[in-house]
Amino acid sequence: MSARTFEEPVFVKAGEGLVEEIATLEDAFDFLDRWPKNRRGVIYETARRACSRAFDSDYPLPAAREAFRGFARWARILEDVTVPLPWMVSKPGQGGGAVA
Repeated sequence: MSARTFEEPVFVKAGEGLVEEIATLEDAFDFLDRWPKNRRGVIYETARRACSRAFDSDYPLPAAREAFRGFARWARILEDVTVPLPWMVSKPGQGGGAVA
């Protein structure tokens, strides 16, 4: 595990029906860089700053993860993965497709 890998990933909605896993600081930076400029604000900047501090110093990685998670919750893109996603649920009468 990299020193920049979160203990638990953060899952965010990345588009219609798409969920993106943010597992490292690099993933968080990539996502934040793609975030629309007209939707950035104080909470975005706080998450960005926390990730930068964790990358450049001994700022705690869990604190950077929580700042990113707070941004995702504020932006209403935080995905709750404790609930099965539609593609994870099989339909009755359909197998997994693997031959035994």
